[in-house]
Amino acid sequence: MKAVNKKNIISLVVILLLYALGQILIGMGTIDSYVLLNIVVIGINIILAVSLNLITGFTGQFSLGHAAFMSIGAYASAVVTAKLGLPFVVGLIVAAICAALAGIIIGIPTLRLKGDYLAIATLGFGEIVRIVILNNEYVGGASGMNDIPQYTTWTWLFFMVALTLVLLKNFIDSKSGRACIAIREDEIAAEAMGINTTYYKVLAFAIGALFAGIAGGLYSGYFYFIKPDAFGFMKSIDILVIVVFGGMGSMVGSVVGAVALSIISLVLQSVPELRMVIYSVILFVIMVYRPQGIMGNYKIKFFKRGGAEHVSGKGK
Repeated sequence: MKAVNKKNIISLVVILLLYALGQILIGMGTIDSYVLLNIVVIGINIILAVSLNLITGFTGQFSLGHAAFMSIGAYASAVVTAKLGLPFVVGLIVAAICAALAGIIIGIPTLRLKGDYLAIATLGFGEIVRIVILNNEYVGGASGMNDIPQYTTWTWLFFMVALTLVLLKNFIDSKSGRACIAIREDEIAAEAMGINTTYYKVLAFAIGALFAGIAGGLYSGYFYFIKPDAFGFMKSIDILVIVVFGGMGSMVGSVVGAVALSIISLVLQSVPELRMVIYSVILFVIMVYRPQGIMGNYKIKFFKRGGAEHVSGKGK
């Protein structure tokens, strides 16, 4: 299929219009610093959710260490920009590469595991990363790292979110993406059909970690200050809740879940002790009454019929 066609042109125009609208509203002061902060949180959560969904929802690998990749990206970008004085784009690239390498390193030995065993292994990896950072004085240790330049803007956030969604959608629709889905549905059958299951599981893990690293770079580039406790076990649970709430195997669901739960967290800021209780209730209700999540496996499809292009939603 040609890269330049009506569908892609329309999608590009919509993306640019959304960006321009946000830029205008920020310039007019309609979106103030507080609203922008929450938009940044939502954008980062979208990147984290869709990248974890690639691992858990599309490939079927239950990971509880996604926050570790985010922390690697956050600290890598912070070191590059704050200590080495290099441009933010270099920081994001280094963050992505470091997180992806970590995904490969942990993926090769652990992705032969399945189910609960894999979850425990990734959980242990997350704690290892947190303790290493906690005892590394170069990046501030337990006190955290501060004076990080605020390079994350609406422009960086918007286009990183858009790039993540476009690249992951194309990956899922590719041969490799279909192989990942086959592994999720029946790993033994996929392997019997000649699919290198270990390779594709490590590939999905590395790609998911790469985008989590970018999310971490955006996080450190906006909040000035980062500390190891911000990337602990509960952060991984937060990301997993978004994926389950929106729908395993649905990118649209990850976006909807990230927006919805970020708004819920914002509303519950005055009662933080109830936040995880409500999260638990949400998970319970979803698992009992709609185990496929809010959006199920809903996705938007573009197709041509009678010379005209239509849009249809398909899901269950």
